[in-house]
Amino acid sequence: MEYNDQPDQPQPPQPPGNKNKWLVPLLLGIIIGGILVMLINPDFLNNEKTEQANLAEEENNETSGSNDDSAGQPMQVDVSTQLTDIIEQVTPAVVGITNIQQNVSWGAGADGIEAGTGSGVIYKVENGETYIVTNHHVIEDADAVEVIMYDDTHMEADIIGSDLFTDLAVLKMESGNKDKAMEVGSSANLKVGEPAIAIGNPLGAYLSSTVTQGVISGTERTIPMDFNFDGQPDWQAEVVQTDAAINPGNSGGALINLYGQLIGINSMKINEEAVEGIGFAIPIDSALPVMQELEEHGEVVRPFLGVEIYSIEELPQYEWRNTLQLPLEVDGGVYVWSVENASPADKAGIEQYDVIVALDGEPVYNTIDLRKILYEQKDVGDHIKVDYYRDGELNQTEIVLEVQE
Repeated sequence: MEYNDQPDQPQPPQPPGNKNKWLVPLLLGIIIGGILVMLINPDFLNNEKTEQANLAEEENNETSGSNDDSAGQPMQVDVSTQLTDIIEQVTPAVVGITNIQQNVSWGAGADGIEAGTGSGVIYKVENGETYIVTNHHVIEDADAVEVIMYDDTHMEADIIGSDLFTDLAVLKMESGNKDKAMEVGSSANLKVGEPAIAIGNPLGAYLSSTVTQGVISGTERTIPMDFNFDGQPDWQAEVVQTDAAINPGNSGGALINLYGQLIGINSMKINEEAVEGIGFAIPIDSALPVMQELEEHGEVVRPFLGVEIYSIEELPQYEWRNTLQLPLEVDGGVYVWSVENASPADKAGIEQYDVIVALDGEPVYNTIDLRKILYEQKDVGDHIKVDYYRDGELNQTEIVLEVQE
């Protein structure tokens, strides 16, 4: 066994510098590292501040949003745009039209009844008179016409004139203090896909000044029109196609562009499910000459031949060869059913069952072709050469066009 006869000796104290010698390198490392970070990414502190600010903003938004929801206060949104301003400006120029007819069975002096409604457009205000364009079929057979203004004022208007083929009519009434004409634009440079706005009364005065928006779906479209409802087209209207909703009562209303200019007169709509959304308007460039002529003469003056004609395509081939005695090379034309006495055709020797195949060398395949040439290319007083078949032989005669009395 060992014995230590030496008492415990205290350990010598460590030098004070040994215990804290690691602090200096640590501080130097932190300082150098910070300097390097600042040199490498000088936006470090800014990014930190931005993230903190964004976080604080999001928290504030969430808090304010929850406060708004709890308060139940609606958000106020400014929807005033160029489009709404234009519509507000032009809508007063679109009016309602009521076709009033006398009921004969009620006897003389009976009040008229509302036979139909449509729309119209104020296109001119001058010399104390307001001029309105609408559709022919809107005011057809009317004994009186009532105009319903934008402010629901009812005014009586006179029918200056109307035209079946273009489906246009012009009305005139005394001007009111607030009557304002719509600016007339041009349909010559319309492009497919261009925005278009239709304004009218789709279901009469009950839904007056209804606005629908769409685009120009097609230009220079031709739509067959059957005037006598015999199932055969009597004319082809040249129209602008749009997908802006045009419904019954919209007829005669305005089709405008984004400048608030009148570019078409709404005229008709195909009401079939298979082609829903197809509407048509009369191009304003085509309508203006007709409107002017109706103002001046009350009608559109067109040359006439004085014959009742039908397309031979309506007849079976058997009639072509046997009754009309047409050669095999003939593939179209119009046959004369009757000739008006002392008419231009009568004076030129045209007879019943003659088959007209050309006017001034331009082929005629049906009644539409003949009317297009006659009404759009010829004037009263013109001399035209008519090629026709009679008893299987081709003949030619000259007709001097006159105005129908």
